[in-house]
Amino acid sequence: MRNRILNLIFTLFLLSIGIANFPVQAQQPQTDSIIYLPLIYNGIALPPPDAASQRITLPDGFRIRIFANNLTGRPRFMAIGPDGHLYVSLMSGGQVVRLPDHNQDGLADAVEIIASGISSPHGLEFYNGYLYIASGDRVQRMQGPNPSGNFASLQLVTDNIPPPTGHSSRTIHFGPDGKMYISAGSTCNICVETDPRPATIMRFNPDGSIPADNPFATDSDVRKRPVYAWGLRNSVDFLWSPNGNLWANHNGSDGLGDDLPSEEIVIPVQGNRSHGWPYCYTPGVGVVSANEVRDTRLALPSGFTCDDAVAAIFTAPAHSAPLGMEIAKPGNFPAEYNNDLYVAYHGSWNTTETNIRDCKVERVKLENGLPIGSETFATGWLEQDKSCSSPSTYGRPADVIFGVNGEMFISDDKGMRVYRVVYIGQ
Repeated sequence: MRNRILNLIFTLFLLSIGIANFPVQAQQPQTDSIIYLPLIYNGIALPPPDAASQRITLPDGFRIRIFANNLTGRPRFMAIGPDGHLYVSLMSGGQVVRLPDHNQDGLADAVEIIASGISSPHGLEFYNGYLYIASGDRVQRMQGPNPSGNFASLQLVTDNIPPPTGHSSRTIHFGPDGKMYISAGSTCNICVETDPRPATIMRFNPDGSIPADNPFATDSDVRKRPVYAWGLRNSVDFLWSPNGNLWANHNGSDGLGDDLPSEEIVIPVQGNRSHGWPYCYTPGVGVVSANEVRDTRLALPSGFTCDDAVAAIFTAPAHSAPLGMEIAKPGNFPAEYNNDLYVAYHGSWNTTETNIRDCKVERVKLENGLPIGSETFATGWLEQDKSCSSPSTYGRPADVIFGVNGEMFISDDKGMRVYRVVYIGQ
């Protein structure tokens, strides 16, 4: 009883000087006599230091903590639900889980299984009362969450998606036009696809039907009807820019050495256009204003030149492996960090030791809605002289999104974690 009274007095003292905001659930360490409480900065909780905070470096004023740990099944893409909670796809575990933080202490309270038995779930998006899930060869959806947090049964939206051969991730987002966009990577490193759907971004109505204004809406090959843009070898993520344009990233092919082709971080996707692969790629690193150039390993098709392909406007060194990306939302980050693009780089697995690409989060600075340069935002997962695929690597960022309070969440499909990054000031 005496200890409880002392703890209560200490809590009231913290409240009185503005460094705690309760109610919160105390983190219980090894003994029952010590209670560690999260500090509160500008209304947002910062849990005690942990393994991630000891090794991941960030710009001054930012802090990182492990939000959820031991997430078996490769946590990949994330979404914020209408309930404000974080949802994550566990790609190899066949599950979608919810990670609530009811007490707002900056730590997930539980891992709640929302859906299971899904083949390679990846992309998640809430739209018009449904949670949409893009998986290996289909898109499904569940109505919810209802006021009790529950979801209805899974229902098929479309299976007009290429089989998960080669690049198996499928990403989903809804555009400002109310249409459902799905990206699907290629089946190979470099080849001419026989199925029209790999290496594309596809476009559907929310119920899975084909929009009448799709480029191939009435094609005799039903597989081609959803195709919106092609020549995108592996656009693991895409979004709409501050100016309302569709931007996609793109993982380039292997086999041309450490430095070619550049990873295409911002491609201004155009409907009914080729974006180069497998015949062409964007040259240079950084801000680019140039036409695509030939990949001489394949002959150009009749009537097509690299000048016909849509080039990227911002690139990164080859083998950086851009995955999830999002533009920062106001709420927690300083104004100068808002409205920039943050990209999870999965890092290289096949470069020589002198050209290892870091697994990190990169900040692409935007000005007037266009990229002007980039800098590393979060790094430290990589072990010295080891590739990102090394067993000794601490983790590999897979996705980046922002929560309802403006905090950043980073998924890690190597370390099986989700991190939370907040700004607490200098």
